[in-house]
Amino acid sequence: MNATTGMLKKVFSLSILFILFSFFVSAQATFVVTDPQKDFKDAKELFVKEQYALAYPLFKELKKQYPDDKKSDHLYLNDDIDYYYIVCGLKLQLPIAEEDAKLYIDWVNNEPRRELMSYHLAKYYFTNDDYKNAIEYYERAGIDNLSNEQILDAKFERAYCYFNLKRFEDALPLFNEIRQFKENKYYMPANYYYGFICFYNQQYDDAYTAFKVVEFENDYKSIVPYYLAEILYLQGKKEDAMLYAREALDRGGLYYEKEMKQLLGQLLYEKGDFKSALPYLEYYVNNSDKVSQEDLYEVSYCYYKDNQLNKAIDGFKQLSNQQDSLGQNSMYLLADCYLRTNQKENARTAFQYCANNNSNLTQQEISKFNYAKLSYELGYQDVALNEMRRFINDYPNSDYQTEAKEILINLLANTNNFNDALTLYKSFGTPTASMQKVYPRILYGRAVEYVNDQQLSDADELFSEILTLPQSNVTPYANFWKGEIDYRLTKYDDAIRYLNQYLQSNAPAQGEANYTTAKYDIGYCWMQKENYRQALAYFEPIGKPLSTATSLQQDAYVRTADCYYMNKDFAKANTMYDYVINNALPQNN
Repeated sequence: MNATTGMLKKVFSLSILFILFSFFVSAQATFVVTDPQKDFKDAKELFVKEQYALAYPLFKELKKQYPDDKKSDHLYLNDDIDYYYIVCGLKLQLPIAEEDAKLYIDWVNNEPRRELMSYHLAKYYFTNDDYKNAIEYYERAGIDNLSNEQILDAKFERAYCYFNLKRFEDALPLFNEIRQFKENKYYMPANYYYGFICFYNQQYDDAYTAFKVVEFENDYKSIVPYYLAEILYLQGKKEDAMLYAREALDRGGLYYEKEMKQLLGQLLYEKGDFKSALPYLEYYVNNSDKVSQEDLYEVSYCYYKDNQLNKAIDGFKQLSNQQDSLGQNSMYLLADCYLRTNQKENARTAFQYCANNNSNLTQQEISKFNYAKLSYELGYQDVALNEMRRFINDYPNSDYQTEAKEILINLLANTNNFNDALTLYKSFGTPTASMQKVYPRILYGRAVEYVNDQQLSDADELFSEILTLPQSNVTPYANFWKGEIDYRLTKYDDAIRYLNQYLQSNAPAQGEANYTTAKYDIGYCWMQKENYRQALAYFEPIGKPLSTATSLQQDAYVRTADCYYMNKDFAKANTMYDYVINNALPQNN
């Protein structure tokens, strides 16, 4: 029975059953206040043209402009907007549309619309391989309010759902109905599946009749002889299947050459011989108007394994809107292709799509990490910060935890979240080299915060720790603030020592940490120690009596005069005092 199931899936891939949707257009158009009927008609025209990705944002904007309100003058318009908005969501495979459609069906007071919505919801489930729910809503849709074409579509698709659920006896009469309408788009598939069920039921005459209908059709002309190789394949006789396929292809002139090459490529692909599989799968894809998602994935994967990355990218991109494991695998490999071709922005986007798909939890985990990491590397700091925090919280046992925390520490430091950065750093028993590199900056940032909050003891402790670490670009400023704190605490000898080390570093000014302030503080330290000659050496170079000078420079000028006075150079001191008085300069004690 398992072999038969595999055969069914293989055969399905040869039927044209699914429609690719465009990426949802994230950029929303700007609406001006206009006639609601005109906006609605524009959106509906796009809907009728099956341009759902363009129609959806227009209906969404109309819903905002005309919210549901039973007293609204636009009640009839609101009902239409709701209907088309939800159907667009279903067409675009938006998960939220499923629940909206269910609510609409349960509450709308309009039976025709209820049945039409049931039909569209059924197609949504059908497209997502949710056959049980699809059957339920096809049955709820009935046929009274469907067009002839929709009725035939619903019957075929319901039959197909039965077929996938192995309810072959339910599927058989529906397929047989469709076989009576030669102009219907499902006429050929119905014959094919009808024939297949008959084949499965060992009703070989009926199977033959049905297969004869599709024998020379483009999509099916190679299917019947192809079954000979396919049966060998599904019976597990893969070497025999490969031999048969090669012999058939060697004969040449076959109507089913393309499909047979596809099968041979598939066999080689499953064997892991991707290089040999590539030319067969490539031929099949390049010579087919439409191919299944699986076929496109496999040829793209072969390109990937053969290091033909640009071709692999082209293929995987076409699978980007698939919200299943195939789509996730495609996005994951696409992201890797982009990374290997140094297209980080594109890789970030691909990882983001993969991260939003939970079909493969391992790939989802890796993608979430890489999305956060690339956001960090590309400068999306806020996004990176939030995503990396979420990753660390959601995957505490991940192999990427250490690197994630390294990045997060850098992010916290870059965004001045020094307290959180320090806490995270301290949580590591043995910080990595990357963490140790940023550690002095974290200490310095947090220490300055303590200074600003007048928590000088805590600040002094962190500045002291910086000075025990290898020299870094914050070491000079740690010396400055150590000196500044000691100066404020009247530890004049220590203040002189640290501030002089800062002056000797020749480090550029950084806010309050500058040469003028350092010399001023040292001068005051020497003055408090009553060594006026030493104090004079620091005050005089920075003292300026000009009205345009800073208050510190003006005060340094006055202290210079004080030093001259204490050194008994009264003439020099008096001249300076007179200048201060005559120019009304500040005279702090």
